[in-house]
Amino acid sequence: MKVVAFNGSARKDGNTAILVRRVFSELEKEGIETELVQLAGQPIHGCRACGQCFKNKNRRCAVADDIVNDCLEKMLAADGIILASPTYFADVTSETKALIDRCGYVARANGDMLQCKVGAAVVAVRRAGAMHAFDSINHFFLIGQMIIPGSSYWNIGIGRAKGEVEQDEEALGTMQTLGRNMAWLLKKING
Repeated sequence: MKVVAFNGSARKDGNTAILVRRVFSELEKEGIETELVQLAGQPIHGCRACGQCFKNKNRRCAVADDIVNDCLEKMLAADGIILASPTYFADVTSETKALIDRCGYVARANGDMLQCKVGAAVVAVRRAGAMHAFDSINHFFLIGQMIIPGSSYWNIGIGRAKGEVEQDEEALGTMQTLGRNMAWLLKKING
């Protein structure tokens, strides 16, 4: 089994990645392979509403000059998907939103091709807006007929400076619980 995570932060290996790696540590303890894709510095464009994904039905976005089709391939090959983002102006980053919009459209155009995969949102925040970002990611999972595991609290961590999220003990525990619950769910579905 494999879980792929997409870190939509502009900071490579910042607070968002720290939270994802905490989830990964629990998944790896259960023998689940993990991969972190960091969108920082990668070209990614918003949806152009061309409708070609509904016409072509080839599990690919017609816009082929960025990372999205690579991300789609990784999503299709994985049993679980984590979308992670810091909170920018009370929502996900523009990179995360572009990934959600384009992967979501391609998935729907191809018979909800991500359905029954396990999906989890992870959000880093400085102060406010994390719940909106958390909801935005979960809406992607829910409309795609994916299955979302719970945790001991919302999957958010508080921190601004790089590494500051490691001082949020509750968030670190929440990520560990999320990892354990995600592993349990993946084993039930794929067992």
